[in-house]
Amino acid sequence: MGYVFGPVPSRRLGRSLGVDLVPLKTCSYDCIYCQVGKTTDKTAVPARFNPVEEVLKELEERLRTTDPDVVTFSGSGEPTLHSEIHRVIGRVKELTGTRVAVLTNGSLLWRPEVRERLLAADLVMPTLCTVFEETFQRIHRPQEDLRLETIVDGLKRFREMFQGELSVEVLLLKGINDTEEEIQGLVEAFARIAPDRIQLNTVVRPPSSSEAVPLDRMRLEEIRGLMGEKAEIIADPRVGNGEADRTDLFRAVRGMAERRPIRVRDAADSLSIPMKEAGAIVQALVSEGVLRSREHEGETYFSAV
Repeated sequence: MGYVFGPVPSRRLGRSLGVDLVPLKTCSYDCIYCQVGKTTDKTAVPARFNPVEEVLKELEERLRTTDPDVVTFSGSGEPTLHSEIHRVIGRVKELTGTRVAVLTNGSLLWRPEVRERLLAADLVMPTLCTVFEETFQRIHRPQEDLRLETIVDGLKRFREMFQGELSVEVLLLKGINDTEEEIQGLVEAFARIAPDRIQLNTVVRPPSSSEAVPLDRMRLEEIRGLMGEKAEIIADPRVGNGEADRTDLFRAVRGMAERRPIRVRDAADSLSIPMKEAGAIVQALVSEGVLRSREHEGETYFSAV
């Protein structure tokens, strides 16, 4: 499995070329809603994980042959755990005018060195799901040294120094962080943090725990109204305006499924191919024992074996 994947369809960013800086599944959290699976290496200490020179080589090759809407640091774990993320961001800026986004759980922004490493990004998208420690522990199952108060303070400090776009995601779960008390606490926290956007999300792909139950659209709309004009509900767009080399289609579909569960239409949209062709590729990979299927919320998802 390489370090660069996609472009894949993103509900927030369009066609996203992903950069994976940490091994599966290295993270500071073990979130009950995570679509990548349970955390196997839980840590809150940044270090050199995937080799930067190899990441840069692969990234440079991909940028010569594809034109994504954004280069996104995400993937198999928490990207800010890599102590040289700033080197890779800087190289992307040298190579292309494409925007750089960092999808992060925000748990390490209390560290001054981590805040500094992200300043060259165009868009940083941290997560904040609650302002209550008990709920935080229930949802995220964080590394034992992490505390919510410190993390929220780190978000505020980062906002004060970051010149790009700060878009905070709230992952809402039925019966856990969707109460009036929870929402009011988040409203007050966002008034202090002052993000550019508040993106309301819920469980879309199969989560790591059955405890993570999605909200329906009506409740999401109610919460959006309470959050104010900066809030938006993340849609599930069907994007796809690039080109894919026919010889790479099987590898591309498998690569997407190695990172997160996908639907047939995700593969079709990402690769700009007909649904019928994408379905045939997925079924061939299932027959070969490369992919397996799983039902979730009435849809079929495929993930790597």
